Amino acid sequence: MAFGDLLEQVGSTGRFQILHVTLLIIPVLLMASHNLLQNFVAAVPAHYCSAHTNLSQSRLSAEQTLFITVPLDKTGKPERCQRYVTPQWHLIAENGTSSSGDQGDAQDDGVNIDLQECTDGWSYNMTEMTSTIISDWNLVCDTRSLKEMGQTVYMGGVLLGAFIFGGLSDRYGRRNLLLFSNLLMAVSGTCVAFSTSFSLFCLFRFLCGMSLSGMGLNTFSLIVEWIPTRVRTVTGTLTGYCYTVGQLILAVIAYFIRDWRWLTLTVSLPFYLFFLYSWWFLESSRWLVLSNNCEEAVKNLHSVARFNGRQEEGEKIDVKMVQESMKKELSSSQGTYTILDLFRTSTMRNMTICLSAVWLSTSFAYYGLAMDLQKFGVNIYLIQVIFGAVDIPAKVVITVTMSYIGRRPSQCGALIVAGVTILANLLVPYDKQTVRTSLAVVGKGCLAASFNCCYLYTGELYPTIIRQTGMGWVSMMARVGAMVAPMVLLMEDYRPWIPGLIYGGLPILSGVAAVFLPETLGSPLPDTIQDVEDRGSGRSSKKTPKEAIILQDTQSNLLKQAA
Repeated sequence: MAFGDLLEQVGSTGRFQILHVTLLIIPVLLMASHNLLQNFVAAVPAHYCSAHTNLSQSRLSAEQTLFITVPLDKTGKPERCQRYVTPQWHLIAENGTSSSGDQGDAQDDGVNIDLQECTDGWSYNMTEMTSTIISDWNLVCDTRSLKEMGQTVYMGGVLLGAFIFGGLSDRYGRRNLLLFSNLLMAVSGTCVAFSTSFSLFCLFRFLCGMSLSGMGLNTFSLIVEWIPTRVRTVTGTLTGYCYTVGQLILAVIAYFIRDWRWLTLTVSLPFYLFFLYSWWFLESSRWLVLSNNCEEAVKNLHSVARFNGRQEEGEKIDVKMVQESMKKELSSSQGTYTILDLFRTSTMRNMTICLSAVWLSTSFAYYGLAMDLQKFGVNIYLIQVIFGAVDIPAKVVITVTMSYIGRRPSQCGALIVAGVTILANLLVPYDKQTVRTSLAVVGKGCLAASFNCCYLYTGELYPTIIRQTGMGWVSMMARVGAMVAPMVLLMEDYRPWIPGLIYGGLPILSGVAAVFLPETLGSPLPDTIQDVEDRGSGRSSKKTPKEAIILQDTQSNLLKQAA
């Protein structure tokens, strides 16, 4: 009797599983809020140098004060980082009005145009927001790079959290680490909202990133280890769409809460509730057996049986039955494989390099687009809704193409089209906002589709004995891409087109690299590294496809997309 048979005996899709999965995926709705929170808490408002201190008592209007203290840039807008050394009184006409033509003529004539930095600080136009970290800590001009650093620090926390919480959950249990991750997110998010400096903001955002990884990994484990294989496809799809809906929810919350501290607090406080009800979750009986705690595993199975109204069948389960059910899992875990085995043979090495490029570029370009909404010149709340909504049809389309055309052409096509649309945006004038936004939406949808495809594709390419190690490696590459993406925006200071060129070029290159991956549509799952080598050399395997394994490994990893 396998463990899946024990689940059937206590009720594999009963009331317990429905409530269990529902309560676990609700926090996924707010994971997107923390991943994309920087779009709103670090929105850059229009700003210019504050007026000279000796003008504070003058009777000039705000428009006149701005006119005689701040020059105009090439587009006719006030300079963001420079002002006149002294107020240009001559620019005010005798009747008390001002003229931009006068200011332009004065600059052209070379009259009193000595400029200086904003020594008295900045003034901000807060019509969109009441406050952001940019306006609170003056992260503009010479310190503008700190905005991108904040997001990079957060993604660094996500990366480190995957390493730490992944190992700890195997030692101390999924439930315990999920409890701790929820509490850490609640406390860290609250501390972010009350941060008094940018350094503290980054520290607590780093902890938020770590906790998000812990929640994603342990949510995934608790879901798939308590449900049967046949419903994992539906559950994985549902969870993926919860993350998509979470992007829409963030736009709505941010629209009504324009203060960055209250916004951060709003998306963090629910995790206190998640922490409280997480005490109800039962530890995975699979993990308990593998941890030599069979008595507790039996106790949990009895509890599930009672909750599902199958107490009589549940009472028949004892320690011996549970141990017998896990013999296969225990035997398959024998043997040690490391990351080095991903590179030890030629076929595995080539496959891992290509997959690394696919994952890194997909995540890199995805967050390059999703984390810089203001550059499109469209209302950031509207474009957040559009960017979130486009994931829905994108995931449907890529699912159809993967099933009928194949994994490899779907992966290549999604990446290349995404790269082409990003590069095409470089040729569109800035004032063509509709065209620029449309191209960006298509690109973002293709990258979301690429994410969906590479989760399934990678699970089918790696052999069973090292599949989780392979998934861990490529997930790490994706997080590295997410960390680097914000810093590329700093290259705009040298050439405005450089970030777009990099964001668009890498997906195209990785799309070409994906051509060298083998097609897996309709192919049996490899069990060993030798199976992969045989497939690479053209020798076919006579094994039948193990649909249960691929659904488990692939759909469960869809949950990691939310992390």
